[in-house]
Amino acid sequence: MRQHTFPMFFSLKQFYGDFLRCGLFGWCMEILFTAFHAFRRRDLRLKGTTSIWMFPIYGCAAFLKPIFILLRKTSFLFRGLTYMSLIFSAEYISGRLLERYRLCPWDYSHSRYHIRRVIRLDYAPFWFAIGLVFEHLLMHTQLQDETPQISSRFHAKSH
Repeated sequence: MRQHTFPMFFSLKQFYGDFLRCGLFGWCMEILFTAFHAFRRRDLRLKGTTSIWMFPIYGCAAFLKPIFILLRKTSFLFRGLTYMSLIFSAEYISGRLLERYRLCPWDYSHSRYHIRRVIRLDYAPFWFAIGLVFEHLLMHTQLQDETPQISSRFHAKSH
């Protein structure tokens, strides 16, 4: 009896791994980003900050894996713009939800490019690039996870 295999993004174990990887990557990225802002202010202590709430928000990038797979053959410009739009949407929704409970760790009201204090449009290039980085992070692990399956199928057919 032949077992049916589902694509890796349907594997719960793989999703948890992707969620953890994205959450940790996002946290590290945010700490570096905020430390860079300290450097720009000439604060050489380079304190980077984040919030515990940011881990699940960044972890939710794992939900984008099926979109990464669908768009993998399109241009990087189209993919980057799509990811940027999705990240802005997630940032807006999570920011407004956290704001409702006075838990939102960011406030962009000091920027003239903010939307309701939870989105900064001048961060568009950053989100464009980060979407492509998340794509690379998740698709790289996708390819690594599929390699043994492909290899074992090849060896099974050759014997």
